[in-house]
Amino acid sequence: MIHRPFAQLAYFVPDVFDAAERWAAERGAGPFFVAEHIPVERVRYRGRPAALDHSSAYGQLGPIMIELVQQNDPGPSAFRDMFGPGEQGLHHAATIVPDFAEEIARYEALGFAVANHCVTASGLDFAFVDTVATHGHMIEVYEGQPVLVDFYAMVASAAEGWDGSEPVRRLG
Repeated sequence: MIHRPFAQLAYFVPDVFDAAERWAAERGAGPFFVAEHIPVERVRYRGRPAALDHSSAYGQLGPIMIELVQQNDPGPSAFRDMFGPGEQGLHHAATIVPDFAEEIARYEALGFAVANHCVTASGLDFAFVDTVATHGHMIEVYEGQPVLVDFYAMVASAAEGWDGSEPVRRLG
């Protein structure tokens, strides 16, 4: 059996900068690296072409990455399936798997729908599987490509020995 541990917990928030400051102050998470208007080349929402403009802050809390994500546009998305404007809460837990297509097919065979399937400008696929009815949140699926694994390692490394200074840092 293949184990599918969660590598990340993600919270939908109204403002990633404010939320990152709060998580650093309240939980000691961080430092957070913020990517604004993440370039997404292709987006499908519930099987149909769509758009998605979102920003995320990524920080570390012990052994798990914390993502704080905001949607910058009003369109339909896996985020809007759970939260309206101004609302916030746990949105998804992410898992990194050896084969993206195989994992998506496995979830679909189990009766779960893909809410969003996106491909970033760098060619990285990610999808939000709608497991809200059984888990209370979505599950995000990534394939363990080097660009993703290296990013997770960078965030974790920055947290080692972090003294709490500069809790929010912009990427790119």
